[in-house]
Amino acid sequence: MMKRIPAILVLEDGTYYKGWSFKQRKSAITIGEVVFNTGMTGYQEIITDPSYFQQIVTFTYPEIGNTGINNQDVESHNISIKGLVAKNICKLSSNWREQESLFKYLSRYDIPFIFGIDTRSLTQYLRQFGTMNGCISNKNLNHSYLKQRISEVPGMKGLDLIPYVTTENMYPWDEKSLPIWYLTDKSRVQPDTQLKVVVIDFGVKLNILRRLATLGCQITVVPAQTSVEDILADKPDGILLSNGPGDPSVVYYGIKTVKNLLDHNVPIFGICMGHQILNLALNAKTFKLKFGHRGINHPSGLEQQVEITSQNHGFAVDLQSVFKSSVQVTHFNLNDTTVAGIGHSQSPYFSVQYHPESSPGPHDADYLFENFVEIMIKSKHNVN
Repeated sequence: MMKRIPAILVLEDGTYYKGWSFKQRKSAITIGEVVFNTGMTGYQEIITDPSYFQQIVTFTYPEIGNTGINNQDVESHNISIKGLVAKNICKLSSNWREQESLFKYLSRYDIPFIFGIDTRSLTQYLRQFGTMNGCISNKNLNHSYLKQRISEVPGMKGLDLIPYVTTENMYPWDEKSLPIWYLTDKSRVQPDTQLKVVVIDFGVKLNILRRLATLGCQITVVPAQTSVEDILADKPDGILLSNGPGDPSVVYYGIKTVKNLLDHNVPIFGICMGHQILNLALNAKTFKLKFGHRGINHPSGLEQQVEITSQNHGFAVDLQSVFKSSVQVTHFNLNDTTVAGIGHSQSPYFSVQYHPESSPGPHDADYLFENFVEIMIKSKHNVN
């Protein structure tokens, strides 16, 4: 029988919410940036998504945990979030793929959590005043003490978190997406096993790798600080810049690497953090959003064509700085008209701020992986 104990969520400005937790192996005080995700599903993917590193995630959907946890839906081999906030966590989950409950999963990995608070009120507060650092505690419930603890932790702006999530060693990848989740007959391209892709790991989600492998790419994942010489050593047909956490403007090594890669005319595809780093390499600028984009129903596109996309980012590319660079905007986030995608009419690189691999989310943007393959094939033929 799980024992319910009092818990508290405190924000850096002193605002606090009282709720409940369950007794875990050790009492916890955890501090991170408090953000919210509006998706109705996908809590397991979110918990293991490296882009959420150092963040306490609030789920706006009123109950999570209904379908339990399985070993297939993870997006990395580590727990990424600092803590979890929910209105209610289902104790009696049921699903044909379930292997354990969310409660057991949280306890097994000692993930701090709080439930029973008004997540609508919290979300509205974060929308009004912006995301900020906060603390979950079931150990010390003194909000003044916890506010002091929060003040000792730096905010997300100016933090390079990629060294904490990138791979330590280069490795190959060949696991494909499970075909039951995709309409494979709609693919425009035939799998090409001759295409070599280097993925620069800024905090890559596993489903990005699965989508590339499904299209027949030979994938090598490399650490974020890999040199240009090592990236190009095996003469890749394309380079993918992955998603990742933190402030892109301080990832100086990544920006420098991509800037040098642009001189070699190798096709480049950037996703989320990779999109921001590509733009920074092209002399654009980034800025921190007030409360970010985190959900699975964000409309993106231009004029007549709109995609419903999965998004998770707290920074964005400055539109005016893009106009001063050599690229064109291919997608806007249609909720707030921030830059959601860029491309170049003459050079083989493009990027999107959202997640075409979804996990969770709709598959509207999955075609971008096929676009990448087509660009690589065309570039390869032109070279030959």
